[in-house]
Amino acid sequence: MTKARVHVRLPTNVYARLCEAADKSGASQAHIVEQALRAWFDPDSKATLETRLLKRMDAFDLRQSAIERGMAYTYETLALFVFYWLTRTEPIPDGERDVAHALGKRRFDYFIRQVAERLSHE
Repeated sequence: MTKARVHVRLPTNVYARLCEAADKSGASQAHIVEQALRAWFDPDSKATLETRLLKRMDAFDLRQSAIERGMAYTYETLALFVFYWLTRTEPIPDGERDVAHALGKRRFDYFIRQVAERLSHE
């Protein structure tokens, strides 16, 4: 791969630091300048691994919160539907309504126990 040649003027103190860094690291001055330009053009590359991981974890946390909220809505909807369905068997004579509601409550509690039992086996 051919590389383009670039001539730049650097302040004396910046050039001194470049020479010092090249001597210490064993890398060429061109390599250090190339890496600096890559970092300049791609600001995300400057971010440390920790910063990038924290950013991804924050995004994951937001998605997880949305999933948990959706599951809570689903559970409440299902619970209300099952409760209504088990307790509202029409037509019920007025004198038997309390008995039917009590039966529906027992059926609902049984249903929830069955769901919990099946979920505990997974």
